Amino acid sequence: MAGLSKRSVNLSGHATSLALEPEFWAVLDEAAREEASMAALLLRIDAGRGKRPLASACRVFALNRALASAGPDGSARE
Repeated sequence: MAGLSKRSVNLSGHATSLALEPEFWAVLDEAAREEASMAALLLRIDAGRGKRPLASACRVFALNRALASAGPDGSARE
């Protein structure tokens, strides 16, 4: 598990831990600043993940957010 950063989270009254690479946490932290909190963001991701594991759903969310903020040539938008 080298390279993963683990955080404890509480989702709908259930304590769990989530291990992601720091790069994914950075995107989630940025998104959480636009939400009410990290807990609110993770609840939203959790609600829409279907049968996908939460960590995978978080990675897909971060990837989609990064792709949405990239320019047409793949470079970051200013």
